[in-house]
Amino acid sequence: MKCALLTGLLVASAALAQAPAANTLGPGPWTYNTAERNTKIQLSVVARNLSHPWGLVFLPNGDMLVTERPGRVRLVRNGALTADSVADISKLSVDVLFDIVLHPKFAENGYVYLTYMKKGAPPSGKGYWATTALARGKWDGNKIQNVADIFVADAWQDAQGSDASRIAFAPDGKLFMSSSHRRNAEAPQTPNSHIGKILRLNDDGSVPKDNPFVGKAGAKPEVYSIGHRTVLGLTFHPTTGALWETENGPQGGDEVNIIKPGKNYGWPLVTFGRDYDGKKVSNTPWREDFETPELFWVPSVTASGIAFYTGDKIPAWKGNLFLGSMTVGRIGGTGNVQRVAFNENGEQKRETLFQDLHQRFRDVRQGPDGLLYFLTDENDGAILKAELVK
Repeated sequence: MKCALLTGLLVASAALAQAPAANTLGPGPWTYNTAERNTKIQLSVVARNLSHPWGLVFLPNGDMLVTERPGRVRLVRNGALTADSVADISKLSVDVLFDIVLHPKFAENGYVYLTYMKKGAPPSGKGYWATTALARGKWDGNKIQNVADIFVADAWQDAQGSDASRIAFAPDGKLFMSSSHRRNAEAPQTPNSHIGKILRLNDDGSVPKDNPFVGKAGAKPEVYSIGHRTVLGLTFHPTTGALWETENGPQGGDEVNIIKPGKNYGWPLVTFGRDYDGKKVSNTPWREDFETPELFWVPSVTASGIAFYTGDKIPAWKGNLFLGSMTVGRIGGTGNVQRVAFNENGEQKRETLFQDLHQRFRDVRQGPDGLLYFLTDENDGAILKAELVK
């Protein structure tokens, strides 16, 4: 009996010793043989010691601005991470800081845009009360100055979590912004709320006159599409110019959608996922009057940032879609990067990358150098760079 017990303890200890420590990133670099011929990739650390980084943008000189969830914007200059935030957002009542983008004419006006969860005074006088907001400031070469709200969504809720927002500028200069479902079961299907929507704005936060719900009774004019859950990625297709998004399901049902004006994407009336208690959210995964996803995942991959690779530095990946995964099937330490290749008929194949690092991959961006960059959403978050090994 004692021998059996000792053997069991030794086996358990060996298993623990062999198991990687989830969410602990080594110094790197790491080398990977990928599914594409002659495409060996090296992944290396550009910067680390970030607190749950959320969004990344490149300045014209190659420096980076990175948002941290607790409410800081950090600068990576000449490969070094600044110690302090380069944006004073203390007047914004920030609960969670999300995305960051530059104005298409940044070289002329210096405008930087941020999305965040904005705290407010609850109607009852106590408890949590917050909505999604869009702020704009001006980069002076060292800091983002005069940061102020230009749009505050009508998406106030008392539920913490189920919140996220991405922003992206379209080729025509209009700004798209996502606003999450906030655990509200009805609002995503109602155009008179900003909850569970993708919004379209002018660069000053005002309403474009050609938005699909402008002039319609009982609808918010900023709304561009409805029936969304939590949108964690926005990007434009490099050839068609269409807006693509990543959207989290509950347990299963993560989606990539192609966004069209005025269309309904079904949440919560249709989904491929179940709720967190295992019950079905809906009895059918699709309906003819709703847009169906271009891609979906069961189990969930907790799909996050999204980007099409258009560079020449990794030729076999050109035209592929990349998106971050933070966990697979709600199991910690399983995050990865999903690569999706297409042909003229649609999706051709998928590859799971970097899962051995046990990181939550929050964002994906292509750098001005033609390489791919990733953010890891961890206590010791990092910026990682992927390049071809020749």
